[in-house]
Amino acid sequence: MTSKGKPSPRSSVLPLSDAQVELLGKRHRLVDPTQYFPTGPRKANTAEIEAQNPKGTKRLLDAVSKILRMHSKNYAWGLEHVPETGPFITAATHVTMYDVFIPMDALFHMGRRPRYMAKAEMSHWPVIGKWFMLVGMQPVPRRSGKAVEIEKESIDILTSGRPLTVWPEGTLSRDPLKWPMSLKDGVGIIALESSRRLGCQIPLYCSVTWGAASINHWWPWPRKNVVMCYDDVLDYGDLLKDMDSWGDEPPMELVTELTTRIRERMETIMAEIRGEEPPAEGYWDFRTMSRKPRRANS
Repeated sequence: MTSKGKPSPRSSVLPLSDAQVELLGKRHRLVDPTQYFPTGPRKANTAEIEAQNPKGTKRLLDAVSKILRMHSKNYAWGLEHVPETGPFITAATHVTMYDVFIPMDALFHMGRRPRYMAKAEMSHWPVIGKWFMLVGMQPVPRRSGKAVEIEKESIDILTSGRPLTVWPEGTLSRDPLKWPMSLKDGVGIIALESSRRLGCQIPLYCSVTWGAASINHWWPWPRKNVVMCYDDVLDYGDLLKDMDSWGDEPPMELVTELTTRIRERMETIMAEIRGEEPPAEGYWDFRTMSRKPRRANS
């Protein structure tokens, strides 16, 4: 901590303490997201599983889970919110690469097979790039000017009945204190337009992971605590009330409102997991690489 009681950049990478995990365990039912059906018996979506390279997916899932358990002590709450059927959107934080693997590992263990948006470079990584593609990766060519095409493909995935996972910050958070930063517009456009096409609000869930920033992956022992919250559904039905009157795409003021709600919710959840308040000066804005004040009553 700084002399004024504010978190310092160094404090932002301190391990998540056992005491804080114990406190979270008193408020929520913590489960191991790297195990099959961690919240109890439920019906797996066999149609999705069979459609997405089941043998290869199981091998990769088991391998990733083993690595995660070797590197950290993993906990999650809220996975009972994951629907058994139908499309839904998971909007995940992106503080570390664990924010990719933990929520995906958890959703696969809950019997769903979401498609997921990830930077196109990952598809070219030796060996594992091929595996990423086999298990549902949707390559995103960054700085390519193809945002509209990416959004269209994502909307098609959802309207076909499949779930989709996105990391709406677009890259690892640049916040020096490692809080969720400003979000790209894509998640708002995808959620609103998909809902309009289906005629109902597509469920959207925030996934927030914290604890991995302190892990030395060359020597991760003793294992650090990593906690993920898979939040209750985020309501944005009020933004859809005039959807029949929209033009070719959702109005930007509605897109901005939805992305703001997602970022605010992510920040609130992360504050609970970390056991500290986010920076009073505001959230980190990627465009200006500086803090911006939060809106009133956020």
